[in-house]
Amino acid sequence: MIRILGIDPGSRVTGYGVIAARGHELGFIACGTIRTTHEADFSRRLAIIFEGISQVVASHQPQVAAVEEIFVSRNPGSALKLGHARGAAIVAVQQYPLQVFDYTARKVKQTISGYGQADKAQVQQMVQALLELDVTPSSDAADALAVAICHAQHLSYQQSFSR
Repeated sequence: MIRILGIDPGSRVTGYGVIAARGHELGFIACGTIRTTHEADFSRRLAIIFEGISQVVASHQPQVAAVEEIFVSRNPGSALKLGHARGAAIVAVQQYPLQVFDYTARKVKQTISGYGQADKAQVQQMVQALLELDVTPSSDAADALAVAICHAQHLSYQQSFSR
């Protein structure tokens, strides 16, 4: 069994999800969000993300982390802030040190739902179904769980070909 931390970075809300995986078997451990919306100072937001991810790793002891890559849309300033948030999360993980794997949003959605442009509601529903959760996680937590599931499926695929 391997514990995987999935991270959906955001400068205002960073989602996290921890799962256990063995082959195609998946188990839910924890999920949630780190909210920085109350903090006006951007440097302080990064510190909150760093501290929050550090606490998640210390509490749940994952063996690897999977992080969603950033994408540049219309606003380069937003992409830059997202990159800073992603960096704060990765540095927090590296303290332990865990290996970090990167996945594009398209790859995560394709793995979870079979459709690379699935919307947030579809991702939430698939995460809930795959992990057999009684409650639908928030969209940010579901996205983080989806990143972790994507990595678990990637590992399972690699292991089936290395036999």
